[in-house]
Amino acid sequence: MAYSNGKMDNNSAEYYLSRCLERIEAIFERGASDQWATYDFEKLSDAIYERTEVRLSVTTLKRIWGKLKYGSAPTITTLNALARFAGYADWKDLTQKLDQPATPEMGATVGKSPRKSKRLVLGLAGTLMLAAALYFFFISAGEKGRVYHSSQFEFSANKVVTEGVPNSVIFNYTAREKPESLFIVQTWDMSRKTLVSGNKHQHSAIYYYPGYFKAKLVADGQVMKTHDLWITSGGWLCLLEEEPAPIYFKQEECVQNGVVEVNAAMLERHRRLAAGARVRFFNQREMPGLVNDNFTFETKVKNEFDDGANACHHTEVLIQCKDDIIFIPLTAKPCVGDLLLYFCGARVESKSADLSGFGCDLTQWTSLRVETVNKTARIYVNGRKAYTLTFPNHPTEIVGVQYRFNGAAAVKDTRFGSRGKVWEMD
Repeated sequence: MAYSNGKMDNNSAEYYLSRCLERIEAIFERGASDQWATYDFEKLSDAIYERTEVRLSVTTLKRIWGKLKYGSAPTITTLNALARFAGYADWKDLTQKLDQPATPEMGATVGKSPRKSKRLVLGLAGTLMLAAALYFFFISAGEKGRVYHSSQFEFSANKVVTEGVPNSVIFNYTAREKPESLFIVQTWDMSRKTLVSGNKHQHSAIYYYPGYFKAKLVADGQVMKTHDLWITSGGWLCLLEEEPAPIYFKQEECVQNGVVEVNAAMLERHRRLAAGARVRFFNQREMPGLVNDNFTFETKVKNEFDDGANACHHTEVLIQCKDDIIFIPLTAKPCVGDLLLYFCGARVESKSADLSGFGCDLTQWTSLRVETVNKTARIYVNGRKAYTLTFPNHPTEIVGVQYRFNGAAAVKDTRFGSRGKVWEMD
């Protein structure tokens, strides 16, 4: 066995864990893990919780992936959650179903450094998994006829209410061919899928957050149909991100005199005063003609809460587009060493770029401005240029904005502009 007394044993442990992490990376579909930032680990934590109902902290995940130093092995609870997310019943099931680690013939890593050994093991594991996947696909397609055409399937969705959250969605589907597995993927994340019966025609789901989603009908791993689904916010929406469902604030409570705010008193009513209170603001609406290759965006933000655990005042501003995202980080000046900027396919990390321009005093009102002309974006923080980039993805429409804070926070003076037209977010 690879573990004992609730802890992982060193015997074969690195091999099995490396294989498990490789599979998780493939499922999670966010690129190579050596390029992941804190935001990626936050999303992985959410995805693991949704599938396994076990919450692994960002710190735990960073330790497992080697981003932080950690002297002891993961607990069996952690390993079971990772294995379940990877598609196994638990860690024991994973170790029994995966091939045993190789002995000296495969193990040309003897005598090499642990880091190089891990890379070789991961590379070999990935190659074997890819070969196995291709073999399975072609054998399945050739012998079982499991290659389908989209005309054999129908897929649509209807919202129960026009706008606002929570919002239930009825998915209507028809599978004229009966695949071995039929899934509905409700968001961009392929790991968040629900198995449905090919003999039935409806599936219902609740959306707790606004967003522009591309739902998919997937038959035996093949995407047969997609359906665009837009859940709007009905003006400003303020909430506390919780599992399994968020805590919503009334709009008249959090929007007053042009300021969107969740203050300490509002958090205290829900017993949420610690920095772990994940405050979110949304505003998703129709803005015809607003496209991400030529636009301006302005806003002011403030995050006053500071109990020591929120010393960095990490703040994230997301400009949400159809099929794309703009992710702009703001933080206290001493904390600019761990930032991720993402702009429609252009990914920039502080590990390999100077993102110090996104450092600021967020206990005071901080202004953010984005100017994009022909896909070249210039980002300004408090009137000073923080970064310039040109993004690679195809232009697409902008559908709204989202803010993420820890603890009490506020936003004001938010607007989009394009070709002489202005959309005030009120």
